[in-house]
Amino acid sequence: MDPLLLTILLLVITLIIIFIVINFCRGKNLPPTIFPTIPIIGHLYLVKPPLFRTLSKLTAEHGPILLLRFGFRNVLVVSSPSITEQCFTKDNDIIFANRPKLLFARILAYNSRNTAWANYGPYFINLRKIASTEFFSAMRVEDFKAVRANEGLIMVRNIVPDSALHVDLSSIIGDFFTNNVIMMVAGRRFSGEDEAVGKQLQEIVRETFEFGNGVNLGDYLPFLEWLGFTKELEARMWECVEKRDTFFSNMLEEFKEGKGDLVDKSITMIGVMLKLQEQDPKYWPDEIISAVLLNLLADAIEICSSTLVWALSLLVNNPSVLQKAQTEIDNLVGSDRLVEESDLISLPYLDHVFKETIRLYPPVPILVPHESSEDCVVEGYNIPSGTMLIVNQWAIHRDPKLWTDPESFVPERFDGSESTIPKYKYMPFGTGVRGCPADKLAYPAIGLGLALLIQCFDWERISEDLVDMTEAGGLIMTKAEPLVAKCTPRPIQQELISRKG
Repeated sequence: MDPLLLTILLLVITLIIIFIVINFCRGKNLPPTIFPTIPIIGHLYLVKPPLFRTLSKLTAEHGPILLLRFGFRNVLVVSSPSITEQCFTKDNDIIFANRPKLLFARILAYNSRNTAWANYGPYFINLRKIASTEFFSAMRVEDFKAVRANEGLIMVRNIVPDSALHVDLSSIIGDFFTNNVIMMVAGRRFSGEDEAVGKQLQEIVRETFEFGNGVNLGDYLPFLEWLGFTKELEARMWECVEKRDTFFSNMLEEFKEGKGDLVDKSITMIGVMLKLQEQDPKYWPDEIISAVLLNLLADAIEICSSTLVWALSLLVNNPSVLQKAQTEIDNLVGSDRLVEESDLISLPYLDHVFKETIRLYPPVPILVPHESSEDCVVEGYNIPSGTMLIVNQWAIHRDPKLWTDPESFVPERFDGSESTIPKYKYMPFGTGVRGCPADKLAYPAIGLGLALLIQCFDWERISEDLVDMTEAGGLIMTKAEPLVAKCTPRPIQQELISRKG
């Protein structure tokens, strides 16, 4: 027999024996699983994209807690608020605070050194403290209030429908949030000659999150990586990293040279990190600064942009809801001025639209995977150390046992019997020690953008067909197709154009 074939055969036999031994030594009182568990691949035969829909069907059929085998990994799948609460309270919150070692984290998260993918410990706690107190504190969000207002004004002034009255809202919204976020990071914006640079950043962000689409078999069947089956994927990831590194190093160098300063440098994210670098250059080298800030920048741009696109898509498909939100703004603000961030607290229906949007389309449909650092107990079952935890919040947000008519867009539900929401029934920004630190920025930025687009324009579908609401793949839930809508400027936007210049 050919030596290579013999080696592969022996490897397969060894893996099967290991798998059988592992399954016979599963221990007692483990969570329910699904039959059959196929040698070597386990339950990977069940996985189809998008993962959140696949897992939702499995838990609907087999129960809200399952212990599956993805290759050689234990994977705990949870789709229940009460069970989720057990995972993220008391001791279990810390036990599940680690991240699994995945190819995405190793390459695109700089060997798990950014806020999202760092394992729990002093380094992560330090990063989390900086994000909470320096980047996304109430004071820092307030510091950039004028920036958000100015970017909103620029956005509505620049929306000029073409001859067919059609507007690519996905592009408009992407520019709005890119400039908002880059102002917080570097104190500059991408316009005029730099507009193409902003588009380049948006493309890099999209490409980064597309690598989170589906399941990389090499993460669960390590021999595939040893045999070179993941080389092409790794090469594309490294290419993306190189583009990101080049982009950010250029931006960092321009910041240090004082180019493009539009706000106080000391309050920008780069400014804060450079001050830390001065105090401890070995702890905060440029590559760590890049890893941390690129993660925050990418998350903020993609999450905010995708959420606002989903909100406008839902409103265009539901004209009566759009009209109700528009009337609320008109009654409060009138037609003599633009809606302001301070008005948002007095616009409850707009808030309901926002909440209902992220119920139906949570920014991260499956929470970024957790991993247990030691044995623990969940729902009375023993969970082995090293188990990957997947919480399917998309399934929880659409569970008919928890929500009335869960597939429908009904903002009024947040002003009625479902207005009091248990924490683990609704958690669009995650929860526990690994909850999203930027949640305080989400509604001021998204709410203002949504309010301005509703106040200044009438929006309609471009045909009688509903807007396609198909989701694209990736870690963050985005629309597969850009949102293009008919646009009619309202009097207040026409007045803004007449004042321009």
